[in-house]
Amino acid sequence: MKSLRVGLGERSYAIHIGEGILSGIGRLCRDLGLKGMPAIVTNPTVAALYLSQVKSSLDSEGYHVTIIEIPDGEEYKSSSTLDMIYDGLISGGLDRGGFIVALGGGVVGDMAGFAAATFLRGIPFVQVPTTLLAQVDSSVGGKTGINHRLGKNLIGAFYQPATVLIDLDTLDTLPEREFLCGVAETIKYGIVLDRELFEYLLGTVNDLMRLDKETLLHIVFEACSIKASVVEKDERESGLRAVLNYGHTIGHAVETLSGYGAVKHGEAVAIGMAQAARLSAQRGYSTAAERESITGLIARFGLPLDIPDFPMEDYLKIIAHDKKKRDDGVNFIFNQGIGNFIIEKVTDLRSLFSDCTPAA
Repeated sequence: MKSLRVGLGERSYAIHIGEGILSGIGRLCRDLGLKGMPAIVTNPTVAALYLSQVKSSLDSEGYHVTIIEIPDGEEYKSSSTLDMIYDGLISGGLDRGGFIVALGGGVVGDMAGFAAATFLRGIPFVQVPTTLLAQVDSSVGGKTGINHRLGKNLIGAFYQPATVLIDLDTLDTLPEREFLCGVAETIKYGIVLDRELFEYLLGTVNDLMRLDKETLLHIVFEACSIKASVVEKDERESGLRAVLNYGHTIGHAVETLSGYGAVKHGEAVAIGMAQAARLSAQRGYSTAAERESITGLIARFGLPLDIPDFPMEDYLKIIAHDKKKRDDGVNFIFNQGIGNFIIEKVTDLRSLFSDCTPAA
């Protein structure tokens, strides 16, 4: 097992990464001083695989566990599902001494975290991400929330977990399409923040696709380290943390227009990154060869590159509601070569779709 720390003063916490460590969740919670009643928030897919193990670990430490299952899928990341979690917390008798264990992917983690941030004005929660996407991205940094029909993640809060436990063995049961969504977010870190990680990914495509644990441990640890470093400098996304939105402006619009769940988050980010790489080369921030290297790596993993053919006006309407919008423009992230970035306010939103223009 490898561990690292997100240094945020009183809100600091550890991230533990390893194989076969899920059974240690009960002892970890005790060591953190969590004494009240825990509620495990999960979905039926994950529950069938890992709920028994997590519950048994908590039971063995004397916890009286409440189980809350929510529907599986991005389309359920909504206010109505959030109410299901509140219902479960209330009927389960959780008080301010209780805590939530988020067992699942990004949807479970985001929603359980938002419920923890708002239930009784805030109770602790523990992230136990079971997808690569959640392990390298959403479980770290304290972003929680739900979607709205007009945009993704428009309602939420910054609320840090008490700890994050990442068991790489959970990836053995992850469908390949879901796994590749996590790969997309890992590629993101390499493009804008770490050229060495980008080159490592270039050289380990086959190892990753066969779920080589040594390779997975390396990329998950590196991705978490990069994100922790960014979050420590800018917890609430007032500046530097915006770089983690590379590929997300167009990506979120693709998700929203396609219908949540039809195009998965990582797939939409892959499309957004391909377009951001094209725009970066157009503006002279990177070379054509660097653009081809970026799109080539995305394509080697079988991730999509082309933007869906929705009317441009529909894209512009979604981006106008995007949480990254500022005043009369959008803070757009461009890659500067590979391993660096520049943030530029784009006021002519139509220019984001030049040369890849959907139907007028």
